[in-house]
Amino acid sequence: MAPIKYLKTETANLYGDETSNKVITELLWGDRIEILSTTVTDGRVKAKARGKYGFIKESVYGEEPLLELYLIDVGQGDGILIVTPDREHILLDGGYNRSVQPHKKSAADFVDWKFKKDYGLDKIDLDVMIASHCDADHYGGLWDLFNPAEKLNIDCSSVSLKNFYHAGVSWWKSASNSRFLGSKDNGYLNELIEGKDSVQKGLDPSSALKFQGNWATFMQCILNSGANIKRISYNPDKGFEYLPGFEQDKKTAIKILGPIEQTISGKSKLKDFGSDSQNTNGNSVLLRVDYGRAKILLTGDLNKKSEQYILDKMSGNRLELSADVAKSCHHGSDDCSYEFMECIQASANVISSGDDEAHSHPRPNIVATCGITGYRIIQDDEVLTPLIYSTEISRSYKLGDPYKIECKDYPVGSQTINVRLEDKAKTNIYYKQRSSGALNASDKFKNLDKIKVVDTIVYGLVNVRTDGNKILCATLNEGKSKWEVQTFNSRF
Repeated sequence: MAPIKYLKTETANLYGDETSNKVITELLWGDRIEILSTTVTDGRVKAKARGKYGFIKESVYGEEPLLELYLIDVGQGDGILIVTPDREHILLDGGYNRSVQPHKKSAADFVDWKFKKDYGLDKIDLDVMIASHCDADHYGGLWDLFNPAEKLNIDCSSVSLKNFYHAGVSWWKSASNSRFLGSKDNGYLNELIEGKDSVQKGLDPSSALKFQGNWATFMQCILNSGANIKRISYNPDKGFEYLPGFEQDKKTAIKILGPIEQTISGKSKLKDFGSDSQNTNGNSVLLRVDYGRAKILLTGDLNKKSEQYILDKMSGNRLELSADVAKSCHHGSDDCSYEFMECIQASANVISSGDDEAHSHPRPNIVATCGITGYRIIQDDEVLTPLIYSTEISRSYKLGDPYKIECKDYPVGSQTINVRLEDKAKTNIYYKQRSSGALNASDKFKNLDKIKVVDTIVYGLVNVRTDGNKILCATLNEGKSKWEVQTFNSRF
């Protein structure tokens, strides 16, 4: 097996051959490099990285893997892949499932690329999958990995999953209610799912209370995967817990800060924040990933009510919310607590926002709030931090102007003809238009002279990498085919 190394410089080139300056691709700090030959020519060796073959300088790689976070551009929704220095893989959320995405992509596509192209493996092997809450723009892309209907869209031949964690709140249906979150009592939600037994009960057709809609289909896929299933939360009466296998003494520790549960009459319950959307979002899983001095906060879709509740329950432990990097709550929605963000005081905020104007994310006041509550470092009369990233802003398109349509061997009755349409004003293009998450697409048409062709999409992936002290944030500049890199040190 070829030795595996990791890039130790912020960026480096993978060259086309041993001596020329032709660049195949630019690599990023921590990138996995497979060394294919011991032969050194002009300081370069044959290597494979990012699914591409070429030559790399011996001086730019070393032995140390990093903690890597990929904040995936899933359009509307969240999708985060965490790769630990021990090469454990944690997938937190995945965006909507492909079938209801305008661009037909979800986090599943990036994970598939990572294992198939980057690693050269035929199997996706996930140590942990987490659904931060039960809204479709978070669990849909997770479902894509196990949904038999999506199998043809996965290049890897199989997917394995060891552990699945969730927040506990579930979409239910009963004889009297077609879709709800279960009963409520004295300000709390009563019906929470736990492990495999409660999932099996929720899928049982004879149960009075059953899982509803696509959530039910998704949970059936998770059950079929054979993964361990567990609800995770923080109970102030019991103290903080860590994700199993990522405890405080491990190299990468993942602390569970939410949702906050209460034990009432011996039963675990979560807070009722009002409407269904307030409850699914407000009871999102809240995690802090610690590696060395670096702290990264992952917030799901927390809203203002839930953030204020967390602050109240953590009145003596608010420093637990402090972080170098934060995934901003709820895609940059303005349903957000200023006091909560001030406690985080992130050096870098990453907003996972979509393209649907109906949401108008990220909101201008939240972008401003990220700036004024962020940890400030001024160096050489320039702002080093805080930094603000948005997956939507980082996405780019190349557009083209269509000028003719050709079709060879087009069947007309018992014959075939070649068709060429060049009169743009008389040529109509019919297409389906879908908003993010919409179940049904709308039929549309335009003249050829009034339509654009999307030639290339570069998705707005935000990379966060750290060795436990230095933290790197990077996005790809499509025009230059180069990484735009910002670095700073942890303040902890």
